[in-house]
Amino acid sequence: MRRFLPVTWQPWLGAVPSKSATTFRVWAPRTNALSVRVVDGPTAALKADGEGYFSATVEGVRPGARYLYRFPDGRERPDPASLGQPDGVHGPSEVVDLAVIAPRSRGPGTELQRLVFSEIHLGTFTPAGTADSAVRHLRDLRGAGFTAVEVMPVAAFPGARNWGYDGVLLFAAHAAYGGAAGLSRFVDGAHGQGLSAFLDVVYNHFGPEGNYLGEFGPYLTSRHKTPWGDAVNYDGEDSAPVRRYVIESALRWVSSAGGGFDGLRLDAVHGIVDESKVHVLRELQEAVQREAKETGRTIHVIAESDLNEARLVEPIEKGGYGLDAAWADDFHHALHTALTGESKGYYRDFAPPLVDPIDAVAVALREGWYYSGRHSEHRGRPHGTPASHLPGRRFVVCAQNHDQIGNRARGERLVELTSPGGLRVAAALVALSPSLPLYFQGEEWAAPEPFLYFVSHGDPALVEAVRNGRREEFKSFDDFGGEVPDPQSEETFAKSKIDWERRSSREGQAALHWHTALLGLRREHPALQDDRREALQARVEGRALILRRFNQGKSVLLVTLFAEEQAAVDLGDGSWRILLDSGAPSFRVSEDALPARLEGNVLRLCGRHAVVLEQTA
Repeated sequence: MRRFLPVTWQPWLGAVPSKSATTFRVWAPRTNALSVRVVDGPTAALKADGEGYFSATVEGVRPGARYLYRFPDGRERPDPASLGQPDGVHGPSEVVDLAVIAPRSRGPGTELQRLVFSEIHLGTFTPAGTADSAVRHLRDLRGAGFTAVEVMPVAAFPGARNWGYDGVLLFAAHAAYGGAAGLSRFVDGAHGQGLSAFLDVVYNHFGPEGNYLGEFGPYLTSRHKTPWGDAVNYDGEDSAPVRRYVIESALRWVSSAGGGFDGLRLDAVHGIVDESKVHVLRELQEAVQREAKETGRTIHVIAESDLNEARLVEPIEKGGYGLDAAWADDFHHALHTALTGESKGYYRDFAPPLVDPIDAVAVALREGWYYSGRHSEHRGRPHGTPASHLPGRRFVVCAQNHDQIGNRARGERLVELTSPGGLRVAAALVALSPSLPLYFQGEEWAAPEPFLYFVSHGDPALVEAVRNGRREEFKSFDDFGGEVPDPQSEETFAKSKIDWERRSSREGQAALHWHTALLGLRREHPALQDDRREALQARVEGRALILRRFNQGKSVLLVTLFAEEQAAVDLGDGSWRILLDSGAPSFRVSEDALPARLEGNVLRLCGRHAVVLEQTA
């Protein structure tokens, strides 16, 4: 496959090989001298440049060589900008020639509003748990109607298994997944199927084990605190190199000379504290978009935040950070509460007596999120900012994701918490929302495997601290119940692997057909192409939510019934015909589910039912 040009970003930090040598560069203002020791090779002193950086070009060092940085007291540490850690986060770094292994393909250039995500974890997506084995299933994702695959974090982490949010080396692809080369093959495989490839990256904290950054420089600051302790140093007098380190990491993953990803998902940006005049999120987005413009590519940056801040995606000229979209958790929380009745922890804000959760879903559809300045009982203060002026493409919504499944004691999916009809309701609301739909791996065929929290730390004290932390976390979630599985156990990890054979079962095929039909309708129907809030209505009638979307004289109605009992819903003025019915034989599993009946303008549904209708006159 032909490499696409031009190329702008080029590696600068870390080890950058040329024809006959490798240049090493690292920011290490906390030492007055530093050298690089090449395993089975030379040791060379690095030269200080006066700004905290040390560098040297060492002849004869080629790709594949292993190396460590040596401090004056004899300590040896991996490279903070390492591209490979074959022996783990405590071992030597590897010289990698990105020019040789970078993806050879251009992404499909999918417009933001056309994105439909499948979120996957490489370690549990397939039995082998590698990037190469995941490639074999990308055709299945495309066939199910997805346009993008979003990979959970791959930055090098301790041990063999981890969600990825304990990464400590932001440039290195985890060795067990196939390293940098394996990840490049994955991106090429996604592009070959017409899928955009997104990567989840963590710039709000560094993992606790194998994190040697503090020995090199002030990457963290005690001026600000986050849920993980000291904050990343984005706004101190000495923060410019830290900001560059993180932005270089982002470019390493999305540039055509690096990872070739078509977008990033920024984890928990509410944990990024930056009081600078120009926020690091804006600076990162500007750098990424320069790369996109100069190479003629489409690259999207999407943030996760629990703050409900519209400024994340508002234009820079209006004081925003200019990101492309943000996760909208309120939709998930309200939908989950409506389907399961759970009301503990953060679900308290979406449950009676505070609010009818179905009403909260309708508000989230109309306004982007439910808490846009309302008082939150869970937080004890007003929460969020108005967002109804923003189109649907600025939000990502889901009924399940890694956090909302994994942040349960037993990692249950919705398939364990609601009926097959409830699953159909959830799938329909996600698919036909004006926002960008996201489904968690296997959700499209109702995969039953849990997604548990797992780690493989080498520090016994840290392992015990993680175990205790998980037990404490669920004290306020009585409804989740039961013993918390041991995060360190390999069995916990194994239980989280999805079984692709289940996709072919009767239940799997029924769910898959429903998802595929919904996403096909989203892609093709004219009424679903306008994502402005003015182009939809959402109202609640009893235990039914009715979502209407319209465009170019066309109108589509989604009627979802949350009650277990049969109900009749008045559709209002106009004539309608049924396009999709979750009670139809090809979509249902339970014999209790019955097709909907349309009697004039009255739609009769069985319990937990979803029906899509088109206006005919």
